[in-house]
Amino acid sequence: MLRLRSWALAAFLTAGVLEAQPALTTIQDILYRADGTRFNGTLYITYNAFQAGDNSNIATANLTVPIVNGVLNVSLAPTTTASAGAQYNVTFNQNGVNQFTQVWAVPPSSVVLHLRDVLVSTGAVVGPAPVTAPIDISDVVGLANALALTAQKGVGFTLGRTAIIDQSGLIDGAAGNLSDCMHVDGSSGSCGAATGVYPGFSDSEAPAGAINGANTAFTLAFTPSPAASLELYLNGLRLDDGIDYTLSGNSITFFTGSIPQTGDILLASYRYANPSNPLGSLTTPEVVCSSTGGSTASTSMTQLGSCTLPAGLLGTGDRLEIEYHYMHAGSALGFTGQVQVGGTTVASRNAAASESLLAGRTSFGLNSSGQTWDSTNWGGSTSFAASAGTAAIAATQAVTVSFQGQMAGTGTDTVSISNFTVVRYPAQTNP
Repeated sequence: MLRLRSWALAAFLTAGVLEAQPALTTIQDILYRADGTRFNGTLYITYNAFQAGDNSNIATANLTVPIVNGVLNVSLAPTTTASAGAQYNVTFNQNGVNQFTQVWAVPPSSVVLHLRDVLVSTGAVVGPAPVTAPIDISDVVGLANALALTAQKGVGFTLGRTAIIDQSGLIDGAAGNLSDCMHVDGSSGSCGAATGVYPGFSDSEAPAGAINGANTAFTLAFTPSPAASLELYLNGLRLDDGIDYTLSGNSITFFTGSIPQTGDILLASYRYANPSNPLGSLTTPEVVCSSTGGSTASTSMTQLGSCTLPAGLLGTGDRLEIEYHYMHAGSALGFTGQVQVGGTTVASRNAAASESLLAGRTSFGLNSSGQTWDSTNWGGSTSFAASAGTAAIAATQAVTVSFQGQMAGTGTDTVSISNFTVVRYPAQTNP
């Protein structure tokens, strides 16, 4: 009888303990690494004591949950219905290194939850609330200066307009018609006006002329400008000017060995001048040399500076513009300045002992039979003089422009070339 009563008491106490066990929420999921492999490691779950929603008292403790082949499976007492401050701090550890920490808020659930169902969203406040009072510009070091250097809106700033920087450094809206083209200086104008220097292009043009194995003459729609821009293709193979054909204006004449045969495909691509825009294909002048030179006290003609134009640079129709300054130090002796182009003297001037400066300019033009030149020079007290002549230099070879000088006698006076410039104006055809 006593044994029966003891068993009944134990059963009653056991039932009381089972009734007091809190309800748990199961969290299951598969965890992956960023490279797609499954996470293997350990979860350390820490929490402070709290009272669950069913009045169960959860004591402060730590839980260790192994993650094998990415499988997460853990049951926890709900915190969303528990006393204030209840949460789980979860640290992910792999190979003995803590990778990162999450905060979980577990709701009551009779169904299995995933990690996303308990993870506190990024930005949720844990701990003291953030400071929400405004921060003054002066509170941020350097912000005031940075803002002062930032371009501000101008009075003409308008949505839907091209932005320009006006002369005051403000961001303004471009003025003009919506169909206008913008220029680098911020102005606008009609597209294709004379201020827009755009050449015409002809791509894959079929020259006019019969392709029959006998015809040698073909005509282009425009005259290539410059002529060297013409690229002529026969059945996809590029032909060479002077070897396969000759070009004169917009007329192509084939040599016997290169005449297009019946069934061949002849195509041409080139640039050409636009009669309504004569600036379209103009060639830019080229500064070949611009420098200072040396000095001499010698009574013999001495080279003080030079500029060499490589072989093949000069051709028929080209022009050279040569400018120079001679300086005289001293006042006891006179001096001579002399300029040569390819061995031809194009300028030679004697100056008195009182002269301190000799300046000059020479224009040297190339034609089909030779060259012509004209020169002018003058000084502070030396009168203006002009001369002209012809030359016969070998323009296909390297050409040297030489600046020479000498003193009229022996002494301490010197003559130097203080500056010289040689500019080439290439031949240009622009009908």
